[in-house]
Amino acid sequence: MDRKYFFFDIDGTLTVRETGVMVPSAGEAIRKLKEAGHFVSIATGRARYKAEKFRAASGIDHMVCNGGHGIVIDGKCVENRPLDYEKCLAIYREAISLGYGVLVAMDDSDRVYANSFTFYDQVGIRKEPTTYIINENYDPADYDAIYKLYISIPLEDEDRLTLRNTMGSLRFEPEYLMFQPDDKKGGILRMLELVGGKPEDAVVFGDDYNDLSMFDPAFYRVAMGNGCQELKEKADYIAPENIDDGIYRTCQTHGWFS
Repeated sequence: MDRKYFFFDIDGTLTVRETGVMVPSAGEAIRKLKEAGHFVSIATGRARYKAEKFRAASGIDHMVCNGGHGIVIDGKCVENRPLDYEKCLAIYREAISLGYGVLVAMDDSDRVYANSFTFYDQVGIRKEPTTYIINENYDPADYDAIYKLYISIPLEDEDRLTLRNTMGSLRFEPEYLMFQPDDKKGGILRMLELVGGKPEDAVVFGDDYNDLSMFDPAFYRVAMGNGCQELKEKADYIAPENIDDGIYRTCQTHGWFS
């Protein structure tokens, strides 16, 4: 048996996107892959604190998280790097000068910091559990790490933020722009380095735009049938939809269970 190194996205791949519940056949596939001696890992853009509960419940021991900056091996976090500090600070300063609210995540938690309620006044609360710490004297320059930035700049105004393209940004919600790590490929390569795997033995499963960064020719790329067209165009294999037992059927077809 040639050992493979499997990396699975969570939302829309392992889980039903609308419910967040693991597809039962995907869980069975993971069990059988591990029994066959393969290495099985999550590869997610989620922060470690957000993904850890799912990882533990799914029976998966390893995880690339925080958009590729976090590495969990055998359930232990061995790395979790912040964003480029100087670039973040410059973006923060520009956004504040333009009158937009900025929330700053300075560690791996649901806490965000700001010097005013401007973000709330402009777009309301974030659409996920968040602990807000508002202090008029807050300045990220007084600290040494930034993990994420949330800026209340609407889509039509993005060009006003001239430093936007100095780092990768994402917009999951129309009301605000988010700066967070987006390098799943780099995280997978780092995981392979730490556990002694080779890129040519890696298999990646994904479904959405934030999986494009790991759909590299160095890996065998499986796009879910429910995935976006751009991902399918880069795939080596297109699986059935995840809720149609796509992961299980793909592993079975490729003979990875034995």
